[in-house]
Amino acid sequence: MSLYCQVAPGHPVHGAYHDSEYGFPQRDETVLFERLCLEIMQAGLSWEIVLKRRAGMRAAFQGFAVDHVAAADPASLLADPAIIRNRLKVAAVIENARRVQALRRSHGGFAAWLDAHHPRDKAAWTRLFRATFLFTGGEIVGEFLMSLGYLPGAHAAQCPVAARIAALAPPWMQAADFAAAPDGAKGGG
Repeated sequence: MSLYCQVAPGHPVHGAYHDSEYGFPQRDETVLFERLCLEIMQAGLSWEIVLKRRAGMRAAFQGFAVDHVAAADPASLLADPAIIRNRLKVAAVIENARRVQALRRSHGGFAAWLDAHHPRDKAAWTRLFRATFLFTGGEIVGEFLMSLGYLPGAHAAQCPVAARIAALAPPWMQAADFAAAPDGAKGGG
């Protein structure tokens, strides 16, 4: 069982995220954008610090609504003690909101952009994210995609949450079905 699946269940900070968010497929732009921002904020820090500051960041970034964040004032955000106040990370979050706005025009939205490029392995996703967004290295991209079901590995097979996620057929499982189909078409019905 993965270390996170061993320590997170029942934990006062990690428990709810592990049990009801991590690895679950999502389509909502605000959820996708928040998850990307949280992964960016986590770089160099513990995930527990990010989860403890999440409510403050939601308030400061106006619920991670892309249009609000794209127009945010970096100076006022950096003065807010409720967030992780790193100049480069805050600048990346604001610029990435603008880039998500551009994805609406080019692909119909963030989720549609992800779908248009799925499936890929982690290395290919990382190259794509680096070409599209700021502050998106391999660990950030990998955790972001695992947290949303685009890459496998969020939960150990023995973790009870893994079965709940499997019932939702996350994108990584659909890609596995596609690759396993004898004619290259998605199997099952």
